[in-house]
Amino acid sequence: MSVDYDTLKSIFFKFDPETAHKIAELAMIWSNKIFPGSLSLVASKCVINDAKLQQNLLGSIYNNPVGIGGGFDKNATMLPALCALGFGYLEFGTFTPKPQSGNDKPRLFRLIEEQSIQNAMGFNNEGCEPIKQRVKKSYPFVVPLWANIGKNKLTPNENAIDDYEILVREFSEICDSFVINVSSPNTPNLRDLQEESFIKELFSRIKPLTKKPIIFKISPDLAHEKAIEICKCAVESGSSGIIISNTSVDYSLSNSTNLKDFGGLSGKVIAQRSKEIFKAVAHELFGKTILIACGGIDSGQEAYERIKMGANLVQIFTSFIYKGPKICHDINAEILNLMERDGFSNISQAIGADIKK
Repeated sequence: MSVDYDTLKSIFFKFDPETAHKIAELAMIWSNKIFPGSLSLVASKCVINDAKLQQNLLGSIYNNPVGIGGGFDKNATMLPALCALGFGYLEFGTFTPKPQSGNDKPRLFRLIEEQSIQNAMGFNNEGCEPIKQRVKKSYPFVVPLWANIGKNKLTPNENAIDDYEILVREFSEICDSFVINVSSPNTPNLRDLQEESFIKELFSRIKPLTKKPIIFKISPDLAHEKAIEICKCAVESGSSGIIISNTSVDYSLSNSTNLKDFGGLSGKVIAQRSKEIFKAVAHELFGKTILIACGGIDSGQEAYERIKMGANLVQIFTSFIYKGPKICHDINAEILNLMERDGFSNISQAIGADIKK
């Protein structure tokens, strides 16, 4: 932690983004093995334990509302290190029943001037079995673990539920919640599954297989009426929560010279889009389900704004890359300051405060 992150970032950003991510992953995997006790030192600087931030949700205790979004730790290799960095919960995946290599490289691009990323990864992952064996060694974990599950690229949409069934069966005893990913833009035709008929059949088949909560994740590119419709359908079908939102394929949101015509946008460029669709869904579903805000959250102020709009939890991804390992600590510290300013003694009072008005 003694190295200034701007210096570290300048080195990392000389590498291709996917290579830089791999280097960071290896550092997280090996740091505690090479330097025993290093994660404890990191945790002493990054973890905030304050009862004001604690919530009992989805059958688990969340010590703070900030989680790492799906896609960062696809194969569940970085759980101890991410926990030491202060996250209140961790989402691993998206992973699929069979291993797959994902889309052709290059498939990850930095939009540096906009503090954003464009990714076209395509659910590259090691597959169900190795990830299951890895997670099994750690579960139950010190913070809640969410398994983000998807279908294999070669599985046709009419058989997609079979893939989700397999993963729910295999991980039901080694995660705290499932996240259903049918909103990634990087698997052909996957977003076509954001339909009521599919959602109803999906939940009717996977709900009997697990007692764990199932969370549904939506695209930010849906019309608000459509988003509300499918979120209501998911909740009525048995979803315990909604994540709003995944990446965007509206390339008009970016002016970057590095913009491509494929892949999903994340980071600051989608903050407003994600916030607007969150507000629309929260207006209908606040108090009826757990709401998780994701998309362009890079500060305590931004997180707090979503919390007051109705978010029980928030997720970050891109801002972790741009702002570094202390971001979780900084977001939680700022949330506490903003709660004190507003006279809230517990985060539950802040959640949905704007709606309650």
